[in-house]
Amino acid sequence: MSNEAANLRLKQYIEAEKAILVAGQSYKIGNRTLTRANLSEIREAISSLIASGATVDGSGNGRACRAKQIIMRD
Repeated sequence: MSNEAANLRLKQYIEAEKAILVAGQSYKIGNRTLTRANLSEIREAISSLIASGATVDGSGNGRACRAKQIIMRD
């Protein structure tokens, strides 16, 4: 999966997590209980995407960019 696709998927999973936290994971109609989504599965997917380098801000592979300086000595 491309990094851009992984970043988009991470954003979608985070939005899904927010929706579940606000509206609840399940609801009842009469005597039936319906589940919107499984919060633990969403959190596992978020962890997996972050571990693979996905970022919310789209900054690349999630690793800090480092500058290197070379000092020439005689």
